Amino acid sequence: MSGVPESGGGWTGAVRRKSVRALPPDKLMPDTQPAYMASWIYVFGVLTLTSLIVVLVTGGVLALKGPAWWHVSDVGKYVNSLHLWSVELFMFFMVIHLWGKFFMAAWRGRRALTWITGTVCFFTSIGTAFTGYLVQQNFDSQWIAGQAKDGLNSVGIGAFFNVLDFGQMLMWHITLLPFVLFLLTGWHLLLVRLRGIVPPIDATAPSADAITQEEAAP
Repeated sequence: MSGVPESGGGWTGAVRRKSVRALPPDKLMPDTQPAYMASWIYVFGVLTLTSLIVVLVTGGVLALKGPAWWHVSDVGKYVNSLHLWSVELFMFFMVIHLWGKFFMAAWRGRRALTWITGTVCFFTSIGTAFTGYLVQQNFDSQWIAGQAKDGLNSVGIGAFFNVLDFGQMLMWHITLLPFVLFLLTGWHLLLVRLRGIVPPIDATAPSADAITQEEAAP
């Protein structure tokens, strides 16, 4: 990219130059998209990200106010409902997005790591949603914890992941798993920008001659 010095700056300068070469601003924040992006299947990635933002914002409010707030306050019940339904939509959109990319063979064109990070995001989301159900502090969470206890103990992880320990499950839900999900989502989006959005299987890329003629046209 023009305007970026090729020497000097130490290791920070080297990292900056490498980052700008890999992801120039027009590639990191594009203002145009290919024509095939008009297909409805590409919408679900954006819907998944949008619902995740609502999940994180409402979950942050619930975490700041504490467990008792969403049971006794009308506003707390409203925010808790927003959090619940945004999670439901997030999982719904993510499943459609995941299956859509599976049938499109989204790992094509050096996009295997993009596909892997998206899949790991899905499984991390399942763990996050599961711990969220466990910290509701109602009969549903008690029943889910009771049913899950024996299953986890049978595989030998009940001592490390105690579903009957509210404090442990709350920390998993509001600290560790959201942090991992945030990092994976950021990595996934960065790879999408780096490798580009996967085209449909039957899409044909324009030839170099066609591109040259198009650029030369007034």
